[in-house]
Amino acid sequence: MCCSAQLTEKDLVPQSLNPAYLDAIKGMRFFDPHVHMTSRTTDDYQAMADAGVAAIIEPAFWLGQPRTGVDTFRDYYSSLVGWERFRSSQFGIKHYCTIGLNSKEANNEALSEQVMEILPLFIYKEGVVGVGEIGFDDQTALEEKYYRAQLLLAKEAGLPVQIHTPHRDKKQGTQKSMDIAIEMGLDPHMVIVDHNNEETVKEVLDRGFWAAFTIYPFTKMGNERMVEVVKQYGTERIMVNSAADWGISDPLAVPKTAALMLERGISKADVELVTYRNAITAFAQSGQINEADFEQPGEIDQSLKYNGSTVLRGGQQPRPNKQSTIIR
Repeated sequence: MCCSAQLTEKDLVPQSLNPAYLDAIKGMRFFDPHVHMTSRTTDDYQAMADAGVAAIIEPAFWLGQPRTGVDTFRDYYSSLVGWERFRSSQFGIKHYCTIGLNSKEANNEALSEQVMEILPLFIYKEGVVGVGEIGFDDQTALEEKYYRAQLLLAKEAGLPVQIHTPHRDKKQGTQKSMDIAIEMGLDPHMVIVDHNNEETVKEVLDRGFWAAFTIYPFTKMGNERMVEVVKQYGTERIMVNSAADWGISDPLAVPKTAALMLERGISKADVELVTYRNAITAFAQSGQINEADFEQPGEIDQSLKYNGSTVLRGGQQPRPNKQSTIIR
C-alpha cells in the first residue's frame, strides 16, 4: 500500500482533495496530455497545481455548438496559444496545445476549406506540440478527406499527431485511423491514438503507436479499468489523460488515477511513466518541450495581466505559493 488510508470511490470523485488522496501522490509530478481547459474554470487550474500537475496539452476540439465562420476558428486557435497559456502559467502549470480541425466540424466542407488555409499560421507557433485532435467521428468521406490533409501538414511540419478515435464503432475507426496514417507515410511513433479502451489497446500497441486513455466519469475509461490495462499491457507507449471538457469530467483524473494505481500495487516508477514521462517523450518530438521549464517552476506573479486581464477578481490576493491553504 502506498499510504495508510485505503482509497475509496468517495476519494475519487471530482474535486475531492482529501488528506488520503494527497498523501498518496505527495511529491509526484503529472503531465496531462489531453485536457480542454477552455471549458474549465480558473479554480480547476488551482486544484490541478495543488495536486501536482506540472504541464498540460490542450488539443483543439469541438466546442459543443458548430462554428459558422473561419474567424471563430482563428480566434479559438489564438486563445490556445495566448490567453490559456497565460492563465495556466499563473498557477505554475506549463501549457502546450495541439492545433487542428476536429472531425465533427470537418463535415462542413466549405468551412473546412477555409480552416485548412489558416492552420499553417498556427501549427508553427511556440507551444504547439502537434496537430490534433483529428481523426474520425461518424467516419464520413469528408472526415477522411480532412484527416488525410492534416496528416500531411503534420508530416511536413515534423509534428506529432493526436488522433481522436470515434465514440461509435471505435474499433473500426481506430483501425482506419492507423491504416491511413501508415498509408500517408507517418511513423507510428509520431502518432498518439487517444480515447482507447480494452477493445483497441492491443492493436494500437502492436502496431507501434502511442496509446492514450481518457479517464472520464461514467464512460470511456474509469480508474479501475485503467489499473487493469496497465497490469496487463505494461507501461510502454501508454499514457493517461483527463480530456476534462464541457461535459461531466474531472480535470484531476490523472493524479487521481496515479493514486489509485499506487493503491492497487503498481510501482511508483510505472505510475510515473503513464502519468508523466511517456507524454513528455511522445510530444517532445515536436521540439517544443523542455522539461526543465516545469521541473523547476519559477516564482508566480498573479498580478500580471494579459491584454489587460488577470486571473484575479476584485479583492482577491495573489497566491504565489501553490502549497498554501490560506484563502483570504
